[in-house]
Amino acid sequence: MLRTALRNVLAHKARLVMTVLAVCLGVAFVCGTLVFAESSAAAYRAAASKNFAGIAVTVTPKEPPPGAVADQPAGVLDDALVRKLADVPGVAAVRPSVDGSATLNAADGSPLRAGKAWANLAAAYVPNADGEDSRYPLTEGRAPANSGELAVDRGTADAGHLRVGDTVTLATDGPVMTKRLVGIVTTQDTRVTAGGTLALFDRATAQRLFTTPGHYSSIDLSARAGADQVALSNQVTALLPADRALATSGAAQAAQQATNVDMMTRGYQKMPKIFAGVALFIGSFLIVNTFTMLVSRRTREIALLRAIGATRRQVVRSVLWEAVLVGLAASAAGFVAGLGIASVLPDLLGTAQDPLPRGPLVIGARPVMAALGVGVGITVLAAWLPSRRAAKIAPIEALRSAEQPPTATASRARAAVGLVLLVGGAGLLVSLTGAKDASDANLQNAMFGCALLVAAMITLAPLLAVPVIRLGGRLTGRFGVSGHLARENALRDPRRTAATASVLMISTALVAGLAVIGHSTSEALDRQAASGLSADYVIGSRTTTTAIDPAAVRRVTDLPGVKTASAVADSTLFTDGKVRSISGVDPATVDKVMQLDFVSGSLKDLGPGRIALSSSAAREQGVSAGGTVNAHIGPGDDFKQYTVVGVYQDNPIADDALGARGEVQQHSFKPGTVQRILVRTDGGTVSKATGDRLRTATGNSPLVQVKDRAELVHEAAGSIGELLTLMYGLLAIGVVISLLGIVNTLAMSVAERTREIGVLRAIGMDRSGIRRMIRLEAVTVAAFGTLLGLAGGLFGAWAVGSLAGGAMTQYSLSLPWGTLLLVCLVSLTVGAVAAAVPARRAAALSPLEAVAET
Repeated sequence: MLRTALRNVLAHKARLVMTVLAVCLGVAFVCGTLVFAESSAAAYRAAASKNFAGIAVTVTPKEPPPGAVADQPAGVLDDALVRKLADVPGVAAVRPSVDGSATLNAADGSPLRAGKAWANLAAAYVPNADGEDSRYPLTEGRAPANSGELAVDRGTADAGHLRVGDTVTLATDGPVMTKRLVGIVTTQDTRVTAGGTLALFDRATAQRLFTTPGHYSSIDLSARAGADQVALSNQVTALLPADRALATSGAAQAAQQATNVDMMTRGYQKMPKIFAGVALFIGSFLIVNTFTMLVSRRTREIALLRAIGATRRQVVRSVLWEAVLVGLAASAAGFVAGLGIASVLPDLLGTAQDPLPRGPLVIGARPVMAALGVGVGITVLAAWLPSRRAAKIAPIEALRSAEQPPTATASRARAAVGLVLLVGGAGLLVSLTGAKDASDANLQNAMFGCALLVAAMITLAPLLAVPVIRLGGRLTGRFGVSGHLARENALRDPRRTAATASVLMISTALVAGLAVIGHSTSEALDRQAASGLSADYVIGSRTTTTAIDPAAVRRVTDLPGVKTASAVADSTLFTDGKVRSISGVDPATVDKVMQLDFVSGSLKDLGPGRIALSSSAAREQGVSAGGTVNAHIGPGDDFKQYTVVGVYQDNPIADDALGARGEVQQHSFKPGTVQRILVRTDGGTVSKATGDRLRTATGNSPLVQVKDRAELVHEAAGSIGELLTLMYGLLAIGVVISLLGIVNTLAMSVAERTREIGVLRAIGMDRSGIRRMIRLEAVTVAAFGTLLGLAGGLFGAWAVGSLAGGAMTQYSLSLPWGTLLLVCLVSLTVGAVAAAVPARRAAALSPLEAVAET
């Protein structure tokens, strides 16, 4: 039987190629996304990691205990300690460091990697006895020597189009600075080589910016050959003040960092894994359908084997060996193709402003096991089910007819199972429409309900194919005999038609559902972002740890064309175990830049000890205008009674509470600073020139961003970007796999109907009629899958989308007609394109040779 299987594989080379392609595509998507996920995670780990190679012990300042007042926490790490550590037996070298963060502007004024803490590195250039810092070898120019000079790494210079002698604008954690670029270095720091930036200052400047004058942020020690790191760490610890500094071995730091970075990058792997899961799920249908058709075509051959003495077990074993051989070949080809997919995904998913860290492909055990699991495992499973069904058919019955329609009992059982799944899934989704609560439990129930709904659609598809295609046959009938024959061909084997359409049905349902939810959420976010803002511009910090120079408020106010500039200070409000956000505003100007809809009270009495609350915050506290809450603003534990002067409708611009700016400023993370400036212009003028003037007024700091209302709305909907990326990615996967599935089905269908096509040609149908018949059949199958997918996707979006109403009060179902129309056109185009090769092959058949074929 093994030799029989091998001969069957080699005897039909065209069939072999098509089958291998079907399996190869599923393997390629799964392996490619898994390799991409692991490679991207490794690149991110490198980007967020400090290189501990050669570091035996690192000395860092110890954090003061809670409640203690920190008195220069880095004050113990000075040159005296550096000299003392250099004398410790076993220490080969001591390298003091001053580390921080700096965001630079490129030559065109745009920020480089703004908003990514791990990417914007800054350090001191600390020369050794030879006058050079071995960590940062110079390739051009010289090292910075005073506070007005700067050096950067080669990657930063290239990304920002910076050259030695240029004036560079940058910011660390305060006002903008300008420095002259005097040198370009190289570095092995993986955080920089993986896409970050590096700014180097002279030692005194770096100490003033990031620690205190004369002190360092850390001291790295390398060990002599043969020295024990643990013993060395203990010796260093004995020299340090126990309450002010800490010695940690390089191995311990590397282990802790690996854990931290793994947690940081774990979420990044979710989207590739979703693609892999969908590819596996959809690809499985293609593989199962392909092998079902293969075994169905060989029913007479299997019957002949049974007639000459082969047992059922031998027949099944022969088909399974064939599946193993095909699966192994497809796994190897798919794995190689998957590596190609993994190598191009960073370019497809990254952008010029937000590139993905690049690194070598990481090929672990999972992609290899996935290749074998998908290629061999699913292929064998796909062949096992139809082979057992074929082996059970009596030899004489199989020789009489190659097509065995399902029995009435099997059809009734399928209908019963499908209805149970449909009622269960639809009932669960409908029950969630009144929940209005996007809790984890409800989201899990919604996902389970959608899974049941998809399973029901797959189960009922063969039963729905007949009435749906007959109804659609009125359209194909307009094409005459070719249209009628196309409809009947699609109805000849409803199970095959349904299996072919299922791939397109699943991808269409996913895309339609995600498109509706994404569009509805995006519009809700647009309305929500614009509803609370009447300002034309918002000037804000790029990160939560930076603030706007208070002097910038006066410069913005004095600009021509600015009608109102209202500064906002943000902080945290603690109330009886609840943590909320509070915005400090000026009651005299805030009504000109914010749209506040008060339920009760107003802001006219806002001042020290008096706050206003949003509706949700007031409801949780059980207070209304005139009531009091026990709270405190910012860090500390000095609670006091605050009078609630007003309650306003929830507003994303105003946060949970409003207080007097002077009071909130004193309790922000940087007392006396502001985090936002809301700007109203004369006549609502929004232009590039106005935006440029506002940026200039803020010092053109790379840490400050100026956005108009349209940009704010776009940013508020930016969280939908990943959903849209996922949506179009799923559509691409579904389209490619569906295309190959329909090609497979039609190619094998044409081979099965060779004599039938010959008869049609013999009685007068021309080649164009044959081609039209095959194309209409493909479009009919694609339209059937698209129709079921749209119905399921829209129903699921309606049910699941109601949960978003609990998180966004302005959420309402909105259909993206353009996207849905595009999905329909793409699906029908897939059917027409997939039919091109089989239709040409069918039309090329010679009538006499086709009729003579047995």
